[in-house]
Amino acid sequence: MSEVIEPVDEGADERPRRGIKSFVMRSGRMTEGQQRGLDQGWPKYGLELADGLRDFDQVFGRSAPRTFEIGFGMGHATLEMAAAAPEQDFIGVEVHKPGVGALLNGMLTQNLSNIRVYSCDALEVLRDCVADASLDRVLLFFPDPWHKARHHKRRIVQPAFAELVRSKLKIGGVLHMATDWQPYAEHMLEVMSLAPGYHNVAGNAGYVERPSERPVTKFEKRGERLGHGVWDLKFQRCE
Repeated sequence: MSEVIEPVDEGADERPRRGIKSFVMRSGRMTEGQQRGLDQGWPKYGLELADGLRDFDQVFGRSAPRTFEIGFGMGHATLEMAAAAPEQDFIGVEVHKPGVGALLNGMLTQNLSNIRVYSCDALEVLRDCVADASLDRVLLFFPDPWHKARHHKRRIVQPAFAELVRSKLKIGGVLHMATDWQPYAEHMLEVMSLAPGYHNVAGNAGYVERPSERPVTKFEKRGERLGHGVWDLKFQRCE
């Protein structure tokens, strides 16, 4: 999850302002496996925001379809997608260290080399490290819905987010979002339907059926047993 970008009014105070974050930093104990992932995996697969704009063909050592995932949690879905599509490359971003360690440990265990990892704000990575029109997909699965009305400004899906993502997608590239919170799904649909330069893959239906390439998480399976719905949205860059 990442920072919500807010426009600055003309004539406003131009001093730098701290952006509104769509995530909350949590402390958590590291398991032995997660620490192994950080110790052994980060030097191989970790990337730094401070390094700025990257040539990902050089980073991965090849030119391949490229997916950027915002907030991969504990990395289970990322690992499954990367293992199922070795011909594709994945850039995952997560702020929580146990999740970063878990993904890296999974990469080492499964001998996967088609993932690179950032541990910072995903929107800063998009802005500073990813070239325009270079991504085939951007994934946003189950972001914090910020249920209370007074917290809606913290939701990552905002007009400025849509524009930033559009600038990084290739023409024909897709932003794929999923949420298990219907009011947030409706918010996503409203924001993206008004965003210029996008086409809703689902057309008038609004939402797509769960795509086969999106793994079903344990969290999602538990929700399904409880009767919870899940909404998938795909918006394609058309201009």
